[in-house]
Order: sequence, then structure tokens, then C-alpha cells
Amino acid sequence: MKGRRAIEEMFARMVIVYADGTPKTKHVTTNVILEVDEEAGTARAQSYVTVLQAVEGLSLQPIVAGRYEDQFFRRGAEWRFAERRFHLDLLGDVRRHLRRPGMR
Repeated sequence: MKGRRAIEEMFARMVIVYADGTPKTKHVTTNVILEVDEEAGTARAQSYVTVLQAVEGLSLQPIVAGRYEDQFFRRGAEWRFAERRFHLDLLGDVRRHLRRPGMR
């Protein structure tokens, strides 16, 4: 996926949003390794991510575990995402987080 609009539309199609406007999840990112090339104005990061969810009928539990591979670029004094790749390692009960394909 490329571009803000395409990414927002993908998440709107996939993720269940509750009355409070959230998916009732927390994404915990750990073991971050960051490599910065100041001269080139680029950076790379690797990290683990665990997604936790708690909703009615589901006590707090991890529902997804995986890894991020990120690339960044510097524009002036600001750093921005260039790319994020997600690698799924473990999948739990996502029935209350993700819509079935084709559902809106």
C-alpha cells in the first residue's frame, strides 16, 4: 500500500472500531534497533510488536505478534516514515479485531 489515503481505507475495511472510536487495542513495540545515517538523512529500524486487546467477552490478551521493519527519511528537521513492512509471527483470536473479507 502506498499513500495515506490508501492505508486509511485499508484499515477502515479491515479493523472493527467500537463505540469509543477505537479498536480497543494497544500495540506494544519492543526491542527496537535503530540505525541512523545522518549524512544521507535516512534511518532504519527493526522491532517486535505485540497487539493486545480487551473487549466485552474477551479478557485482555495478545492477539497478534510480529516484527516491523521500518525505513525513514529526514525532511528538514523532521523524520518521516518511508516504509513499514510487517511480518506476522503469531496469530491469536482476532475475531473481535478484524472484519471478515468483504465486510464493511
